[in-house]
Amino acid sequence: MNQPDNSTPSSNSPTPNKGVTSRRQFIQAGALAATSFLIVPRHVLGGKGFIAPSDKLNIAGVGIGGKGFGDVNNSFNNGANNVSALCDVDWGLPRVKEIFGKFPNAKRYKDFREMLDKEGKNIDAVTVSTADHTHAVVAMAAMQRGKHVYVQKPMTHNIYEARMLTEAARKYKVVTQMGNQGSSNPQQKQMVEWFDKGLLGTVHTVHLWTNRPVWPQGIPVPQPASETPVDLDWDLWLGPAQKVGYTPAYHPFKWRGWWNFGAGALGDIGCHIMDVPFRVLGLGYPTEVETSVGAVFLKDWTPEYNPEGCPPSSRVELKFPSSSKNKSAVTMTWSDGGIRPFRPEMMPAGEPFPENGENGVFMIGDKGMIACGMYGDDPVFYSKNGQKQEAAPKPKSGPNGVALPENGHQVYWTEACKAGFGSKEHKALTSSFDFAGPLTESVLMGNLAIRSYMLRTQKSDGKGFNYPGRKQLTWDGKNMKITNFDEANQFVKREYRNGWSLNA
Repeated sequence: MNQPDNSTPSSNSPTPNKGVTSRRQFIQAGALAATSFLIVPRHVLGGKGFIAPSDKLNIAGVGIGGKGFGDVNNSFNNGANNVSALCDVDWGLPRVKEIFGKFPNAKRYKDFREMLDKEGKNIDAVTVSTADHTHAVVAMAAMQRGKHVYVQKPMTHNIYEARMLTEAARKYKVVTQMGNQGSSNPQQKQMVEWFDKGLLGTVHTVHLWTNRPVWPQGIPVPQPASETPVDLDWDLWLGPAQKVGYTPAYHPFKWRGWWNFGAGALGDIGCHIMDVPFRVLGLGYPTEVETSVGAVFLKDWTPEYNPEGCPPSSRVELKFPSSSKNKSAVTMTWSDGGIRPFRPEMMPAGEPFPENGENGVFMIGDKGMIACGMYGDDPVFYSKNGQKQEAAPKPKSGPNGVALPENGHQVYWTEACKAGFGSKEHKALTSSFDFAGPLTESVLMGNLAIRSYMLRTQKSDGKGFNYPGRKQLTWDGKNMKITNFDEANQFVKREYRNGWSLNA
């Protein structure tokens, strides 16, 4: 098992790239002085496949019991890097136990703050794969210490946090990547090429859909359990969220359906699916948003009202202005809960929907359209005059002939971390925060509209309710503000629990 490289100098201040770059420069300078005119190739010193310790990234993983299990392993990249520290609030989860066993020399923590304080000098980069509500506080704390970060989608729990992390990445000059691995799918490049060649013409309509949620939503708030698992630090799991009692209806997976912790179907899949039109069309902030949501009836004529939880299904319409790439305004419609759009006119009757209709994208222009699945998989172009073109199959291996999991999304990030902020490797990343931040804000704009739609007040006669937020909302993206219904602005950010803050 690879030992952590502990030669990284301390990086408790926000000095950019203080870790891996300075260590490598020191070692290279020392080697040159010692050998004078003789430079020995690395493969001669170490043999075939040898990787010098100075070329390894020291990685810490926060949130390793779910998606983080893969994020850490893929960043480790079969020994190309070190796993120096591992952090999770629940050591009883099967995957946490498994990854502890795989990396026995990695220091173990439950509190990421303690880990960063004690292991800061031994860490170059951090993967953040916790529940949505703690993404921002973990990533910000790491970036403030000059650590590169890989953060699972959605990048943050709310719009304000996304803006703060985007700006912090530039301020602290760290390499960032969001975990929407489809953005590294080479088939997305094919769609960009089709559009740039003018095959679609000007795109005016986009449809996105998913079968999520695949966990309970639209249900009453669960009652706390009588006991909390012995290996779980529930207060740490809550982090900045409002304090509620533990229940297995929240942890380890079903938290997604509750606004206190998750971002519903949009937060889970939106960053994967919206990524495609965002990239192909060069979209920015939306200007308008409107929504409607499904309801659950447990009593005749009386819909359940559970504003603490995400709805069982929703439909969201976002309007984007024209961009430098696409000279038309775009109307984007999102549907979840298994509701999909109907077949576009340019798509022949016998053609199957992407992923059997469970998840997908339609981008419709005045000359043609593209259909693809989640992650941008298997795109097909249909022209107005009946032509069809399929993308080449995804390559089975990466650029060096080695199979890379999840399109190499984590591996490319680690290589960019080694190259440093502003390097060509960094600029080549497909979902650094400069891209992922505005994308996440647009995804979470749908949730802002949903929560506004669910606001209600008692009618003056006491008979029924008013729903003042059920309107088209106008958005000032630069200033992060709804301009025509001020009550909706409470959902731009959240109030953190005492003891937690997001200081950029």
